[in-house]
Amino acid sequence: MAFDRTYDAKVRGAAFEWLSRTVSIRGEVLSRDVLAAGFELDERRVPLVGPQGIFKPAVMGVPLSITTAPNGPYDDAFGYDNLLRYRYRGTDPQHRDNVGLRFAMQNSLPLVYFHGLVPGKYLAMWPVYVVGDQPEYLSFSIAVDDADQLDLISEVHETTGTIAEIRRGYVTTTARRRLHQSAFRERVLRAYRHQCAFCRLRHGELLDAAHIIPDTESEGQPIVSNGLSLCRLHHATFDRFFVGVRPDGTIDVRSDILKEFDGPTLQHAIQGLHDQPIVIPRKQAERPSEELLAKRYERFLEVAAAM
Repeated sequence: MAFDRTYDAKVRGAAFEWLSRTVSIRGEVLSRDVLAAGFELDERRVPLVGPQGIFKPAVMGVPLSITTAPNGPYDDAFGYDNLLRYRYRGTDPQHRDNVGLRFAMQNSLPLVYFHGLVPGKYLAMWPVYVVGDQPEYLSFSIAVDDADQLDLISEVHETTGTIAEIRRGYVTTTARRRLHQSAFRERVLRAYRHQCAFCRLRHGELLDAAHIIPDTESEGQPIVSNGLSLCRLHHATFDRFFVGVRPDGTIDVRSDILKEFDGPTLQHAIQGLHDQPIVIPRKQAERPSEELLAKRYERFLEVAAAM
C-alpha cells in the first residue's frame, strides 16, 4: 500500500495531542459521540472511531485506532504474557482491516486503543503497538507503551528482547489495572444513575466508585454489589470511617463527629447524613450486598468505639 510516513506521523501526532487535551478536560473515559466527531486537521475532519473495531479515517492509509465494544462479539482479553489479544476482523487473515494492522505492526506504527466500559463510554490508551500476529488464533497481540517514548518519524525501532519489550510489558500491566478500575467505576456510576449515594450530587467529574470491602482483600471484588457511587468528599468520609452504612442502607455518622462543631460543611455535608437512607440502584442485582455492608459496618463500629 502507498504510505507516506511523514503525513501519517502528522495525523497520528495530531490525534494524540487532541486526546491529551480532551482527557485533561473531560477525564480519561470518553463518550463515543466525542470520539466519532474527532478533530479537524488541514480543513478535514478526522474521527477516531467508526463502525468497525479496526478504524482507518479517510485521511489515512493505515488504521489509527482499534476498539473493543462493551459486550461486543469479540472476546478480546489479556493473555498469560499480559498482552492484549485483539481479534481479527472476521475470519479471513487477508481482510483489508487485518492487513492494515499487520502493516502497522511491521512498521511499528502507534495506534489508539479504545476499550468499551459500558455502552457509549470508552477508556482511551495510547500509544499502543501491534507486537504479534497469531493467524491460528485469528488475533493480534497488543502492547501499551509510554507516551514519552513515542517516535512517529524514525524508521529504526527497538526490536523484541530489548528494553522496549520490558518497558511495554510493565506499561501494559499497569494499563490493565487502570482498565479494570475504570470499568468498575463506570458500572457503579451507571447503576446509581450517576449520583452520589449519600448526597445525590450529579456532577460525574466529582464522583468515584467506592469499594465497600477494599480491593486489596479477597472479598473486595470489582463488582457493582461491592460498590457505592460517592462524591469525592463522601468517598473520603466513608474510607476514613467518619461514616458507616448499616446493612439496611442507613447512614451512621460516628458519635464523636456528631458532637463536633466546625462550620457549615461539617454540619450539612457530614452530620446531616446521620440516619438518612442511601440511594440504591433500581436493579436488585446491582444493589449493595447486605453481607458486605454488614462486614464493613462492623469495622466502622470498631473504629467508632476507639474514638
